[in-house]
Amino acid sequence: MTDMYDPKTVPDFSLPPYPHEEHTPGVGDGIGRASNPVKYLQAVEQRARERQVAVETVRLLRRDVIECYRKEGVNHYENCREVVDKYAKVVLKRSVGQVQPDWVDEG
Repeated sequence: MTDMYDPKTVPDFSLPPYPHEEHTPGVGDGIGRASNPVKYLQAVEQRARERQVAVETVRLLRRDVIECYRKEGVNHYENCREVVDKYAKVVLKRSVGQVQPDWVDEG
């Protein structure tokens, strides 16, 4: 409870991308369950990772908005505008922060 209002620290590093075959729907490259199950499962797993990262990003941004609202009280309209704008920019997009939002399961 005491560290609730302390500034949050974010590590400055990036994870390397997971090695997988890119899946482009509609190209007819033969990536599917029957033709090449290994590449297909790699693409499905990568898609699941990207969706989970997007969900966690939204969850963290929502937590920041709630903390700002609680901290600022009645002045939250003015003092939390940057946090809310960042949250709204991510949430209002159709892809919700996903890396490849046009991925379609052809299975």
